[in-house]
Amino acid sequence: MNPAIRSDLARLIASQISVHACMTGLRMAAPLMALRAGHSAGTVGILLALFALAAIFLALPAGRLADRRGLRQPIQLAVVVASVGALASAAWPHFAVLCLSAVACGAASNLAQITVQRHVGRLAHDATTLKQVFSWMAIGPSISNFLGPLLAGLVIDFAGFRWAFLMLGLLPWLAHLWVRGVREHEPVVPSARRRQRSSWDLLRHPAFRRLMVINWLLSSCWDVHTFLVPVLGHERGLSATAIGAILGGFALAATTIRVLMPWVAARLRESQVVASAMLITTVLFGAYPFAHTAATMAVLSVLLGLALGSVQPMIMSTLHQMTPPHRHGEALGLRSMAINGSSVVMPLLFGSAGALVGPGVVFWVVGAAVGSASPLAWRLRPEPPPPERLDSQLDSRIDTRQE
Repeated sequence: MNPAIRSDLARLIASQISVHACMTGLRMAAPLMALRAGHSAGTVGILLALFALAAIFLALPAGRLADRRGLRQPIQLAVVVASVGALASAAWPHFAVLCLSAVACGAASNLAQITVQRHVGRLAHDATTLKQVFSWMAIGPSISNFLGPLLAGLVIDFAGFRWAFLMLGLLPWLAHLWVRGVREHEPVVPSARRRQRSSWDLLRHPAFRRLMVINWLLSSCWDVHTFLVPVLGHERGLSATAIGAILGGFALAATTIRVLMPWVAARLRESQVVASAMLITTVLFGAYPFAHTAATMAVLSVLLGLALGSVQPMIMSTLHQMTPPHRHGEALGLRSMAINGSSVVMPLLFGSAGALVGPGVVFWVVGAAVGSASPLAWRLRPEPPPPERLDSQLDSRIDTRQE
């Protein structure tokens, strides 16, 4: 990786952290303020859901905006929206305003993420570099998930919620400073296509469909683990500290493997990493219901973090190789919709299923689904397509139907 790419990559990671940390900090501070104001846990759950709901409905428009405008304008928009959202809660700390802030910061973070991911994909000129840059990019959310809540908590304890919201509202402006030094690529405008199409036409490509199924299944595994480990730990009589340590070990392992992924990416294909992670996840999910001690669950949690943490860079590399360059933003938008939709729907589904058949059975069912889909991962063969390869395939299908 040459120095110019490394410099741009570092700035892009820093800009993503700046906006994402604003959202993660608000996601911790807003529910805490609502609870202290006497709102119920159910009401706070709705507040938390708004962070993901915004991303679900705005992911595709965000992807199209990134395709049309490139890097700086979408990032500037994300900075303004996130800042206004957090500062609104500082000015008017009421529950309705907190809900609006959640929508604004969730949407802004999603727009910044899609924009940065699209630009990072265009920095690389070969498959190995593509895997490496996305391996480094995957570290950014891990940092912001730690940094945002930590900063918000410190300011809340020392100065109160309003000062915390003020600090979070200023944080995104660092992203504006970071992207100023990044080389802009010419955005690929929609007129580059021979026909205007719906983003859903991307799903007509069998390889893209397989990738979305794999991505959704592995994303669901994160939700299963985060949601059911506390339930399973409660059944085992574990303390809150032990359960927190188990989940903390998962996050630490996922971050660690992402630090190592740039080295791994140069030696293994995407299909090998993803398929192996799916098989390992199947085995670990099968073993979880038999874990009766905190130490055993912690070992399984760390191993699962290593497996699932390795997947995102490979998924992103594959997506960029199989999608035409002028539709990268749309493809990233579809992926974001699937992930955020899973984060909203799956906990509700897992909660109902867990209450009916027990958390152990849910682990087995999800693990079996991931294992049965692992052959799809072995068939992933991302080859850099001609820019119009996918569009040409879709055109031929459209023309055939018209005849």
